[in-house]
Amino acid sequence: MSAIRSVDLPTPGVALAVGAHPDDVEFGCGATLAKWAAAGTRIHHLVCTDGSRGSWDAEVDRAGLVARRHEEQREAARRLGGGAVTFLDWPDGELEAGVRQRWQVAHEIRRVRPDVVLGHDPWRRYRLHPDHRNAGFLLTDAIVAARDPLFFPEQQLPAHRPSALLLWEADEADHLESASGWEDDKLDAIAAHRSQHRSTMGYAGDGEPTAGELDAFRQRVIGRLVDNGALGGRGPAEAFRLIEHL
Repeated sequence: MSAIRSVDLPTPGVALAVGAHPDDVEFGCGATLAKWAAAGTRIHHLVCTDGSRGSWDAEVDRAGLVARRHEEQREAARRLGGGAVTFLDWPDGELEAGVRQRWQVAHEIRRVRPDVVLGHDPWRRYRLHPDHRNAGFLLTDAIVAARDPLFFPEQQLPAHRPSALLLWEADEADHLESASGWEDDKLDAIAAHRSQHRSTMGYAGDGEPTAGELDAFRQRVIGRLVDNGALGGRGPAEAFRLIEHL
């Protein structure tokens, strides 16, 4: 049972969103990023894998799919109000929460110096996809490394401690970010990921979705936002587990 304790962080100066795959950030916190970007936040996206298994077509050209997903992610970021996108390009489905990967994420935190970091909740129960789980653990582990100067001194970057961590997909969300007025920005950013029409959005093919398919997907996304907001007696919202005092 979720108990909402807080709503709407102060608008950060810099935010870093860390997703396992292209499109994870848009599903997890797209409305929040659009809202913050409009208020002047500098947004950064970090994508851990190359998305090379994100297709149900067994004959797909995987190198071409990677290039396409890079383009889609950059376009999605643009639709959310801009922001740089960094790709770590670990093989899709094989992301590990290892020291090398932690080094990379900690380096990005130190380089970008975000006030707020957002990512997957690694403690979500019954999670099947290992990339989502490991991306979450990478982020939490990297926050510890980035804040403490004796980790990875060869980076030659000053330690940095964000003020807050927001974890999406949490079983026990305790924080809401209002999404009212930003639903279409979230949907528009998700729609940039055209390669995911079948596998993620439930459309029948890879071409243009029908009006019925678009409406069904829209209702699915907005329905989730409404359900999130209802946890705290609010309007549409994105729900997170908030961790402070990092």
